[in-house]
Amino acid sequence: MPELSAAEIRDKVLALGPWFHNLDLNGVKTAPDHFLGDYPAVKWCRFAQAIPADLTGKSVLDIGCNAGFYSLEMKRRGAARVLGIDYDEGYLRQARFASQVTGLDIEFAQLSVYDVGALAERFDLVLFLGVLYHLRHPLLALDLIREHVVGDLFVCQSMQRGDPGEEPLDPDYPFSETAIFERPSYPRLSFIEHRYSGDDTNWWVPNRACMKAMLRSAGFVIDDNPEEEVYVCRPGPLPSAYGAIHPARPPAHTITRVGEVAA
Repeated sequence: MPELSAAEIRDKVLALGPWFHNLDLNGVKTAPDHFLGDYPAVKWCRFAQAIPADLTGKSVLDIGCNAGFYSLEMKRRGAARVLGIDYDEGYLRQARFASQVTGLDIEFAQLSVYDVGALAERFDLVLFLGVLYHLRHPLLALDLIREHVVGDLFVCQSMQRGDPGEEPLDPDYPFSETAIFERPSYPRLSFIEHRYSGDDTNWWVPNRACMKAMLRSAGFVIDDNPEEEVYVCRPGPLPSAYGAIHPARPPAHTITRVGEVAA
């Protein structure tokens, strides 16, 4: 792509807007008036040190990549391959333009988190940042990510609300126990029926205890918590009830019509 002037970049940024990621494209800011400030750079600086500074030879999957801020950062760290996926084609157009302007070779594809199995590939590093609370089925998403695409490192970030504390919990309680559910720090996933912060794609907001419990229940071991909403994980043993509702792989038997016999 021929090098664009600042004016040409600015015109294209306006045409592709509005932007949620405030990127610096050769001096042109894509979202300079972001309500969260210089976002996501202000978030990134609080956990950047928890991700390997040298990703030479590594593959990276950025799920819900938006305009590609984190994909660009991973490529700057030397990753051999970076794939950013998002369900929103508008965000992907922004991400592709940002990749072209910066000269960083990144792949982008329109794909839902629920379809990551179609990639048929495991990645050394999987990013899942700022996506979980936008999903109607967040635990299913974590199960699918664990089952299909995480090879080594998984970095997850979610908005959190509610009590930030944690308490030790027994592995089981009798049916008569009800008081435990009234504890502020009990793992809790709050459902948003309509919208939160003017956004009708905000569906679920976990408290801290719930976020950690969901990661563990999806088969992740939490190695680090470098920022209050960010968890650095690795694949661990699957819990005994894993796949009880959503099987990890298709059943061995064949579904038949009435009167037919399975092969």
